[in-house]
Amino acid sequence: MFRRRTLPELVAAVDLGSNSFHMIVARITDGNVHVLDRLRETVRLAGGLDERNQITAVATERALNTLGRFGQRVKDLPQGTVRAVGTNTLRKARNAAQFLAQAQRCLGHPIEVIGGREEARLIYLGVSHCVAQHEGHRLVIDIGGGSTEVIIGERFNPLHTESLHMGCVNMTRLYFPKGELGEMAWRAADIAARLEIQPIEQLYRRVGWQAGFGASGTALAIERVLREQGWSNDGITLTGLLQLRAHLIKAGHMQRVHLQGLSEERKPVFPGGVVVMLALFEALSIERMQVSDGALREGLIYDLLGRIRDEDVRTRTVDSLMRRFQIDTQHAGRVEATAISLFNAVNQVWALDETAADFLVWAARLHELGLSISHSDYHKHGAYIMENADLAGFSREDQRILALLVRLHRRKLSLKQAHALDAAQRLMVLRLAILLRLAVLLHRNRSENPIELATIKASDAWLKLRFAPHWLDQHPLTCADLELEAERIKPFDIRLKFS
Repeated sequence: MFRRRTLPELVAAVDLGSNSFHMIVARITDGNVHVLDRLRETVRLAGGLDERNQITAVATERALNTLGRFGQRVKDLPQGTVRAVGTNTLRKARNAAQFLAQAQRCLGHPIEVIGGREEARLIYLGVSHCVAQHEGHRLVIDIGGGSTEVIIGERFNPLHTESLHMGCVNMTRLYFPKGELGEMAWRAADIAARLEIQPIEQLYRRVGWQAGFGASGTALAIERVLREQGWSNDGITLTGLLQLRAHLIKAGHMQRVHLQGLSEERKPVFPGGVVVMLALFEALSIERMQVSDGALREGLIYDLLGRIRDEDVRTRTVDSLMRRFQIDTQHAGRVEATAISLFNAVNQVWALDETAADFLVWAARLHELGLSISHSDYHKHGAYIMENADLAGFSREDQRILALLVRLHRRKLSLKQAHALDAAQRLMVLRLAILLRLAVLLHRNRSENPIELATIKASDAWLKLRFAPHWLDQHPLTCADLELEAERIKPFDIRLKFS
């Protein structure tokens, strides 16, 4: 299988947040990360959602202009060295696919949309690499524009991750839409925040932590205001937050709020962020919290380096699923080995790269995932799990591709479920599905005896398998399966030939 074992000199991470877009460019020296450049622009993508959850033309233009500028900075970086992700707003937007197609052209690199818990995992990873290590649990809170990630972890390992559906932009829009900061509006916002926190409150209190950290813009802005106003000289404190709330309510309107340390750029979404932070402090009994420079983009950098160094969290996730669903690891290993043998013989002709190889390996290991639910249609059950579970390391698109491969490994071969993928991805899925189907077919009797494949050849229009002399004669059921498979893939303009 292909592997990129040499660390690149430069890497970059792009965070398409609901309030701001961020990018960092870093140099890798002796395996260590040195940030060379940071870019940040306020885009307010969440504020650009209309009543149908469509990103408006104005917000799209603002976002694409920003990504065009970011793209100029990373245009010369090789593919695979830039990791870009979209978060809450792109999870919600009904026209996210159209937006992403334009956004990727502007940036010049792929953009993934990640789930809330994957976002939380990456945030924790970024914070963990940017703060001093200590014994015990660490609490990390990141209040974004459209969601808030709350994580408890130990060292570099997140133990509990949660993404709450509230952030500085949507809370401000819902409860302070005209900038009014009265007691009633504040009480309504606080109740809504506490209701959102309630499902995790007891668990997080019971697990506990020895140190707390706030990450990203809201936490940094609150800490700066508390320090500049003289309400705290050591991070974010409950006492300081209560003073800040009293000050905002007394002002009555954001136009009358004049706080040292609060930028005009942050001001329009500041009340919503303060409401969420104070609600978390009160619900989780937090007295004090430090702030961290590390956040999602730093987490993306370290996660990318892990993939390059063959320390890919996605592989650990797949292995965990195999244990959890009691997959027959020996059989999965035989299917994987045959699938990779097929892959190595055709990858150049079929233009399949290392990313495709990874998907094939994961699909081979998980193709029987659904057997734990029912033997009937187990490929559909497995696909459903793959597409809907929270899988550490996987973007939503990754999960969609993997789910398709699991679904297509047997029975009918159809790409109807692949409508959300672009043409290149659909072609990759089709070719990987054919390789996986053949590997599964050849191991249908679950025997430990090796498959005696002598040669494997391919072109765009055909795939030829030549077995050892008399092997097919000794395996008539496999021969019949191959004849049926040849008919199933014929509509996709690929001829399967075997002898």
